[in-house]
Amino acid sequence: MIANAPASQPNQPTNTCLTGEEEKLGNLINAYRREKGLPPVTFSQSLTRVAQAHVRDLYENRPNTGECNLHSWSDKGNWTPVCYTPDHKNASGMWLKPKEITNGIYTGYGFEIAYWHSARATADGAFAAWKASSGHNAVMIEDSIWKGMNWGAMGIGIYQNYAVVWFGQPADPLGSATACPR
Repeated sequence: MIANAPASQPNQPTNTCLTGEEEKLGNLINAYRREKGLPPVTFSQSLTRVAQAHVRDLYENRPNTGECNLHSWSDKGNWTPVCYTPDHKNASGMWLKPKEITNGIYTGYGFEIAYWHSARATADGAFAAWKASSGHNAVMIEDSIWKGMNWGAMGIGIYQNYAVVWFGQPADPLGSATACPR
């Protein structure tokens, strides 16, 4: 059973914005996509809300223990917990998070790349690690099994040791996420 999540998670503003480091990571990904002849992906309010909720859950609740990897979600939020295992058996629990977290506003599947650093996650560090990883790189530039996905939305979250980026095909009905006031 999937819990009905509110349109915004606790401690998240209605209009989701990107921190400077999150915006930098999105810009690094889009610049890299342009180098590969791909269009930039719009920063999404819905997917950023999901990304920001997930990095906080990863940091505060550590659902990535044992066989559960960084795509896992704890049972400590207003969402369905997921133990994402190496065999991808529970992948649909991750793919459905955008719909669940946004209470059905974002209807497309979400696909996540995730990063952890022992000190603090940075845009440069996450981007370099993903670019060097064939699987993560393929998601960013729509290569291999991701060819032709035509990402229409991207959400970014960086918090403490974690960075995640969510990609989705449909455009976000809530529109673009912009930089937080500085």
